[in-house]
Amino acid sequence: MIADKIKFGTDGWRAIIAQEYTVYNVARVSKGLADWLLKSSSKPSVVVGHDCRFGGELFTEITAKVLCSNGVKVLLAKGFISTPMISLGVLQLKADQGVVITASHNPPSYNGFKLKGAHGGPSRPVDIAAVEALIPDELDLPSQPLTYWEEKDLLEYINLEDMYVEYLKGKFDFEILNKSPFKLAYDAMFGAGQNVVRRLLPGAVLLHCDDNPGFHGQAPEPLDRNLQELSRTVATTPELKIGLATDGDADRIGLYNGDGDFVDAHNIILLLIHYLHKYKGMTGKVVIAFSVTDRVKKLCEVYGLPVEVTAIGFKYISEIMVHEDVLVGGEESGGIAVKGHIPERDGIYDGLLIYEFMTKTGKTLKELCEEVYAIVGHFYYDRNDLEIDNDKKNAIIKKAEDGGYTKFGKYSFNRIEKIDGVKYHLDNGGWIMLRASGTEPLLRVYAEGTDKAETEDILADVKKTIL
Repeated sequence: MIADKIKFGTDGWRAIIAQEYTVYNVARVSKGLADWLLKSSSKPSVVVGHDCRFGGELFTEITAKVLCSNGVKVLLAKGFISTPMISLGVLQLKADQGVVITASHNPPSYNGFKLKGAHGGPSRPVDIAAVEALIPDELDLPSQPLTYWEEKDLLEYINLEDMYVEYLKGKFDFEILNKSPFKLAYDAMFGAGQNVVRRLLPGAVLLHCDDNPGFHGQAPEPLDRNLQELSRTVATTPELKIGLATDGDADRIGLYNGDGDFVDAHNIILLLIHYLHKYKGMTGKVVIAFSVTDRVKKLCEVYGLPVEVTAIGFKYISEIMVHEDVLVGGEESGGIAVKGHIPERDGIYDGLLIYEFMTKTGKTLKELCEEVYAIVGHFYYDRNDLEIDNDKKNAIIKKAEDGGYTKFGKYSFNRIEKIDGVKYHLDNGGWIMLRASGTEPLLRVYAEGTDKAETEDILADVKKTIL
């Protein structure tokens, strides 16, 4: 039998359950990780856990067994956990590595394998590549039960949820937040953030906060199209002034203002910079992925903050955060990290910061966004994920990289960037970007205009041009 080629994407290895994502292949990845760890430590330890996806416990168990059978100590989380809980656990427990069994925001048919470094964030690209190179084609699966490894002192159960909740209590004043004049609604998207919000904000209105591994058939990605029930709930309930959503493993964020209008990651990044710098007096570099709005550069120019743009993948941002003084690091997809926390995306932490911003200023989310627009101007962003086969997807990207597109319908451009994907800066001040998904048969088309109608028109013209 020819072994499946296992390739890590921008954020871990992901594949369809029972096709490439099998117990055997998870064991192969775990063996590669064990061999890599043992190159630099005789007694390495790894924090391991899973989110709410189908098969999480099973795949976590085989990961633990393979690591233990190779002499690696496993600190195993009980119950489902979020990705930020693993990263925090690695840091606080001084472990060498973290493993999260999750496919994050991918459709429910997927599961995955994320690697977290000793610094409390995504493993460095060079380390991920080293693990990938050590994944064997074949191995014998360990037969001993988990109790065997417990007796050998190679397996220890830990409560990451309690650790994370206590950590947040030290970062935020929940007595003040729970008396906020702005009531909050939270949509867990059937994901791993549900218990934390239930415990910390007992007065919040909760949606999809039950354990449903199939996510009701919907990808748990905090995009406006996936969160219409949250939008309606906030819009039709007068006392609700903010809607918070997190993805399957709770490291990504989406927000709604009191009118039920979606507040995307671009706006959230701008709000966090605005709050942390102007209101809290904090400084540092701002690091953004290639797909983030240029309005961030404009805000940072006004505030005198340096900006760095990276390839897409939070691991690139996290690596900079470990070595430099970074105020905010963020992606278009809703993954944002902030100074004073771990170098990791954390949808719940980011949401609590915005909620604190509203509560302390007495201003609505809409009013706070207007403060930012007064500096950078109004804009509207959207993204289309076109489901097309990989051959067509790759052909479109090659054409873009070779300069094959000179115009998109009525929209002409004056500059092209190719950091990760192809970004066209439009004559009207907006932009278009084309990028192939690394984990799914999708072509992502990003666009920004001055308002919703213009942005939708740009996306329509791009689709007609490239298909």
